[in-house]
Formats: sequence, structure tokens, C-alpha cells
Amino acid sequence: MEATRTFELGQIVITAHALEVLDPEAMLNSLRRHARGDWGELCEEDKAENELSLREGFRLLSAYHDRNGVKFWIITEADRSVTTILLPEDY
Repeated sequence: MEATRTFELGQIVITAHALEVLDPEAMLNSLRRHARGDWGELCEEDKAENELSLREGFRLLSAYHDRNGVKFWIITEADRSVTTILLPEDY
């Protein structure tokens, strides 16, 4: 179920590697989903962890694939000051 609430993303940054390989439209659409609380392709346990993190002010993680099948993450820091788009291997 997709949430309808939003939270602050802060400054949006992207790793150089992700910028090089990801589809820009997929990144933008995924940022919108992330900000709405649609955690993408996470298991139910990780989605539940994000729901707790949203209520308690912890870090948020979403996972998506772009149209070319490249997996990427979006992470919003606990203080909501920065949101990073990155590939798993960039972590």
C-alpha cells in the first residue's frame, strides 16, 4: 500500500557513478515515490522498518530499478538534511 504522507528530502545529491548510468526520468519519478513513502522494491520487513523510521526520525531507504534494470537506492538521512541517490556498489 502506498503512503500519501510526505517528508522533507533536504539537499538532493547523487553519486557520480549513479549520475553516469541511471535514467534521469526514473530517478525523478523514484524521488517522488520515496517522498510519498512508497519504498519501492523493499521486502516487507524493510518497509516496516521505514515506517518506524518515518515516525521516529531515523534514516529512510528505498530501492528501485530504472528502465534499463539498474538497481539503485535513495537514502534520506535521519535529520532530513540530505537525500542521496546511489547504486548499491557506491555505498
